[in-house]
Amino acid sequence: MAQDKGMIVVTGAAGFIGSNLVAELNRRGEENILVVDELGADEHWKNLRGLRFADYLQSGEFREAFNTDGACPPVRAVYHLGACSSTTETDADYLVDNNFRYTQELCGFCIRTGARFVYASSAATYGDGAQGYADDLSRIDELRPLNMYGMSKQLFDLWARGQGLFDRIAGLKYFNVYGPHEDFKGDMRSVVHKAYGQVLATGRIRLFKSHREGYADGEQLRDFVYVKDAVDMTLHCGGHPECSGLFNCGTGRARSWNDLAKAVFAAMDREPNIEYIDMPEHLRAKYQYFTQADMARARAAGYTREFTSLEDGVRDYIRNYLVPCTDGGVP
Repeated sequence: MAQDKGMIVVTGAAGFIGSNLVAELNRRGEENILVVDELGADEHWKNLRGLRFADYLQSGEFREAFNTDGACPPVRAVYHLGACSSTTETDADYLVDNNFRYTQELCGFCIRTGARFVYASSAATYGDGAQGYADDLSRIDELRPLNMYGMSKQLFDLWARGQGLFDRIAGLKYFNVYGPHEDFKGDMRSVVHKAYGQVLATGRIRLFKSHREGYADGEQLRDFVYVKDAVDMTLHCGGHPECSGLFNCGTGRARSWNDLAKAVFAAMDREPNIEYIDMPEHLRAKYQYFTQADMARARAAGYTREFTSLEDGVRDYIRNYLVPCTDGGVP
């Protein structure tokens, strides 16, 4: 079994959810943390500033270490959040190796050593939602992801189920997560972050028109989850082995893009000014008009904390993180 005082490993630690998770571990008094990431040449290294950890390894170095007997220090838990998360990535071989094989190998290491393994799956595995959003293990092979990113995540979910591992590991299907430290994500940033920038630059927020009967413009629905809640549920699964399985991570309440835009304007003390624009043709066939996490299995497994409302989460994000950053401070 893994030693009680072994390290906590966070992959993707300089990323969005990863950096918030390390910060929360620090807040809970944990500093014996191995952070793992690929820093590259962009700016997301800045997410490591202010975090307290014992060591850093590049992802390839860590992969070599845990696949080599005796090369890894004692590990008590792994939060595997590192992956290529771009829904527009077209290199399928890269996604299979990075998002599936790597996860497979790291899970095997944890099973051999007794370390707790918690990993990021994705709501992208649900595809267009035709099969619903219930995290039912018996039906995950019926899901049809719309992109290779979602498929790479589903491959591991299916493999773990086939190996009978979901009584020992936990996977989380994150829905639309927003919050601090997503600045580096470019087009993959949340609409909250993009909308804040639009209001500063133009005074308005642009949303896609609806191209489906039954949905008014801006009334397309998503399950928006604040990153602090996503982190709390992830750490809960890490600290409670009885909370094993594959779980949705969302509020369980779908909200409209109009609701989100109004929450942004309210947080900025401005009157709503929304412009509706045509959705690009290449997006229309793959666009999701409704997502909503079914949280019944997570609740049954013992996760009872309530999720932050969209209005409260957007207010905290904008006023305590985005505004200080815009004003020249450090969020």
